[in-house]
Amino acid sequence: MKAKIIITPKKAVLDPQGKTVQTALAQMGYTGIADVHIGKYIEIDLAPGTDKAMAQKMLNDAAHRLLSNPVIEDYKLELE
Repeated sequence: MKAKIIITPKKAVLDPQGKTVQTALAQMGYTGIADVHIGKYIEIDLAPGTDKAMAQKMLNDAAHRLLSNPVIEDYKLELE
């Protein structure tokens, strides 16, 4: 089983990296881009036989306490 965690800045938080990329794209002639957000992507391989419900609970806790900053970031967890 594989876990995928996508961490992005909250919409109300200034994202200077995203703004820099958005400006660069506009200067390069790419039009129609309203906003850019730069985040983190984490993949975690789980041991065979791991209980899916237990893994979901454990990884949600880890994402909230360690992998993201819940004050300024949101995360999305997917298990495959």
